[in-house]
Amino acid sequence: MSTIARQLAKLLIAAVLLAGDGLGVSAQERYDPGASDTDIKIGNIMPYSGPASAYGIIGKAMSAYFRMINEDGGINGRKINFISYDDAYSPPKAIDEARRLVESDEVLAIFAPFGTASNIAIQKYLNARHVPQLFAITGASRFDDPANFRWTIGWQPSYRTEARIYAAYILKHYPDARIGILYQNDEFGRDYLVGLRDTLQDKYDRMVVSSLSYDVSTPTIDSQIVAIKAAAPEIFINIATPKFAAQAIRKLAELDWHPVHIMTNVSVSVGAVLKPAGLDNARELLSAGYQMDVTDPQWDAHPGMQRFRAFMARYMPDVDRSESGPLIAFSMSTALTEVIRRCGDDLTRENIMRVATDFDFEIATYIPGVRIKTSPTDYRPIEQLQMMRFTGDRWQWFGPLLDGRGDGTTLSSD
Repeated sequence: MSTIARQLAKLLIAAVLLAGDGLGVSAQERYDPGASDTDIKIGNIMPYSGPASAYGIIGKAMSAYFRMINEDGGINGRKINFISYDDAYSPPKAIDEARRLVESDEVLAIFAPFGTASNIAIQKYLNARHVPQLFAITGASRFDDPANFRWTIGWQPSYRTEARIYAAYILKHYPDARIGILYQNDEFGRDYLVGLRDTLQDKYDRMVVSSLSYDVSTPTIDSQIVAIKAAAPEIFINIATPKFAAQAIRKLAELDWHPVHIMTNVSVSVGAVLKPAGLDNARELLSAGYQMDVTDPQWDAHPGMQRFRAFMARYMPDVDRSESGPLIAFSMSTALTEVIRRCGDDLTRENIMRVATDFDFEIATYIPGVRIKTSPTDYRPIEQLQMMRFTGDRWQWFGPLLDGRGDGTTLSSD
């Protein structure tokens, strides 16, 4: 080898070594509070008690999911320390627990906090502290607002989109029907009313003959159901969380009243809502969904459902298999696992949000065609739903998969 060739070889080796050093620097671990070489602290707020305690099973199943992940070696070699507190479905309590998670436990992010009112209560605090409010369990439209709350991202389809789907169904099949509405007296319930108006437009005031609210502190909604029935609507829209949704189903049966009954997706659990209400009473109930029904045998051979059932058999063997809450937890925890996996060694709060707001993938326990899609300007991961009818033992899908993305005034079918 000539002198010049030897010199070029040395320069090439030196360049490679320098490049390697540069790569080493760029690949260094980066941590915010709650993350380290060995573990990641993730916070959660759930109503284990109070009027929405039926949803507490979601938090319990998430804890079980992360036990499974940790037994399998964790995510990128790190164990998940999942810390979940009870807010009793109370916004002031939710604020207390958010502060506890951030300031005392020092979590990296708060994942899947439950409920519209509780998430509203903690939103400003978490954004001021630059702590991800990641995949909040609420469909309120205010949680898709990256311009004002860039550290908050929701999960499920917006209540407004869901309501537009119901209104479109009504206009197609019952264009001259009278409508009665029961709704929760908060942003959760009012978002549905806005969505119904979006689609019914100038027909809303003519078609809606009764619209009554209830507060979550009330023990029963029987009087509202009686009053709505007195207005003689042909269609009843049940915008209620599980406790009150079940009460409404039972009361309709007691009154021997059989309108077309449409119920919000948040209360479709066979185990938590329809069984307590009486399966026969729930027959022909309508809703819209995006998650596989755990009671539907058509999914028995599906790989996603088989993985879920194997998880349940090992980690939650005593839980009612007709409850949909554990599957909600399994699916959402799968998404969080994917976010953390994609973050690699850059476990900063900034990177958590960067990854979570640039997603496009499928979850194996959602109905085929539903995609998890986000962007820096679109913080609503799921906007696809399909109508479904309860047969007396399971939910049966019908019609096309509907996509509510866009300007909020039209729905497209895939």
